[in-house]
Amino acid sequence: MKNDIDIDITLPSHTRYLRMIGKIGEKVAREIDCPEKIREELTTQLAVVLTEGLVNAIKHASCTDPDKDIHVRINVSNKNLVVKIFDNGVGFDLNAVPEPSFAPSEIEDKGRGIFILRSLMDTVEYRRYDGENVLEMKKCLA
Repeated sequence: MKNDIDIDITLPSHTRYLRMIGKIGEKVAREIDCPEKIREELTTQLAVVLTEGLVNAIKHASCTDPDKDIHVRINVSNKNLVVKIFDNGVGFDLNAVPEPSFAPSEIEDKGRGIFILRSLMDTVEYRRYDGENVLEMKKCLA
């Protein structure tokens, strides 16, 4: 069965679009041709990944400037899911982000989003490409 999905969305850098992008992720996951158990988990996971990735782009890359756009691409093909979030911010070193502390006395906001992305996806990369920053997350659906 053919399983190609390619969605390309550009949205303003504003948190009011987080719920919408999460719902798009849920709907995409429901259409993926993969084992039922994977599809059920992926429905929530894709919504969370898109939301967390966008929160980071809005908060850190665009400093919540709604005049800046964030570009999201969701691609499903050959039993792989690839999510890319593009921004025009300063960028950061993904490997320098520390693992968050979950001790009640040490809970900080730093690193939790990246921790969640890494926990839900098979690979998470961040790089500069063609004049933009790209957060690329992949998950094998086989």
